[in-house]
Amino acid sequence: MSKQQTVSLETTARVRDHCLCLAAQRTARTLARRFDEAMRPLDLTSGQFSLLMSLNRRTPPSVGPVAALLAMDRTTVTANLKPLERRGLVETAIDPDDRRGRLLILTGAGRKLLAAALPIWKRTHAEVDRLLAPADAGALRAGLRLLT
Repeated sequence: MSKQQTVSLETTARVRDHCLCLAAQRTARTLARRFDEAMRPLDLTSGQFSLLMSLNRRTPPSVGPVAALLAMDRTTVTANLKPLERRGLVETAIDPDDRRGRLLILTGAGRKLLAAALPIWKRTHAEVDRLLAPADAGALRAGLRLLT
């Protein structure tokens, strides 16, 4: 019988305390819950808010640029658009420059909901910034952008 390899408890503690990936995942989930709770009165999640905001452009984007901005794959963006389309917040249209492509259009209702959500986002974001006051939030944002 071969001897089973194990990872020491010290190594487990080191990973717990030093792993940037774990820290980022935990923080992302915590932030998402905070913003989800804040947006709940509008029946909107933090992810939906980000998706709607990504569509707020001069000209409607296709799925590719939205997926790139949100660091998602195209199929995930498409799946996340479905409930927003059912609510009448987003529409898709054929791209007149490439009939195979689809453009994502933020509807009037979508723009209205985004405008209602913005003060909630600002207030919640200010709360998070206050929690980060002992740290340099700008340096944190810059560091996170470097990783993306």
